[in-house]
Amino acid sequence: MTITVYHYPKCTTCKKAIAWLKAEGVAFDTKDLVTETPTAEEVKEMQEKSGLPLKKFFNTSGMKYRELGLKDRLAEMSESEQLELLASDGMLIKRPITYDGERVTVGFNENKFIENWKK
Repeated sequence: MTITVYHYPKCTTCKKAIAWLKAEGVAFDTKDLVTETPTAEEVKEMQEKSGLPLKKFFNTSGMKYRELGLKDRLAEMSESEQLELLASDGMLIKRPITYDGERVTVGFNENKFIENWKK
């Protein structure tokens, strides 16, 4: 299955992740989180495959997250409301998300990349 990297082109963490994949000779496609934001269903699928809590998919250090006051509001929201919110604005999603249909990494952690994506 093809590896897809959901990224934001100006994000330095995304650039590091993409550079790592290229250096390791890993083939992948990219999707811009802003122009090709995953649907609520796609985010749910990735979240379920990752085994991570949905909160880990939020870009908690982003301006949009702070503007919307999500630190205080997230706990009160249902899962479907959180998924719809993530699908409504790619800037709310922690990046990069690397996904091959089975494995998912959120953010860039070299050890996790070695574990999941090294050939």
